[in-house]
Amino acid sequence: MVKSSTARKLDETTSAPDLKRPGFGGGDRPPPVRPNAPVLNNAHLGVLILLGAEVMFFAGLIGAFLVFRLSAAVWPPPFQPRLPVGVTGVNTAILLVSAVTMHLGIRAVRVGAVATLIRQLSVTVLLGSLFLVIQGYEWIRLIHFGLTASSSVYGGLFYALIGAHGVHVLCGLIWLIVVGIQARQGRFSKIRYAGVQISGMYWTFVVALWPVLYGLVYLY
Repeated sequence: MVKSSTARKLDETTSAPDLKRPGFGGGDRPPPVRPNAPVLNNAHLGVLILLGAEVMFFAGLIGAFLVFRLSAAVWPPPFQPRLPVGVTGVNTAILLVSAVTMHLGIRAVRVGAVATLIRQLSVTVLLGSLFLVIQGYEWIRLIHFGLTASSSVYGGLFYALIGAHGVHVLCGLIWLIVVGIQARQGRFSKIRYAGVQISGMYWTFVVALWPVLYGLVYLY
């Protein structure tokens, strides 16, 4: 049976798409939805929060040190052993170099040079460990000369500030050792290296804090 002209027109209007028909909500068609990528992932954000708390912690210790330092007529107090400025200055340079090797390791993993990353992490751990060993040796000498945490306010503030930083260096070294083990296991590549970055953020904070403490406690 041959369809009439009216029926054929009705089929065409129902089957063909109407290009002039309004889109969603009576207007144009909605644009394609693009994923909203976060500026920072959870790991980076967590480390930034941690570092913010650490800044407040050390700001409190430095504030307490300055209160006693500025209110004292003579500083350091009489009959207290003098701090090893020269040796600690060399030790400061050692720690600063470790920040450079850490940065070189991060730059290496960004281009996929995992072997270079492992080597730079090893050097960073070595320099950080050397820093702690020298600090510990100087502490033993200071304690032998009579500067203890209970000998005076001066000694208490010294060990509170410098000791807190030493604990943070130790924690940073443990973190870097774990990252180094993960690198040897092939956990990082040029597109996946967030673990290296966040450990580098923490180590950079630890290194950057030390010249402030050195100038304040040893030189001021």
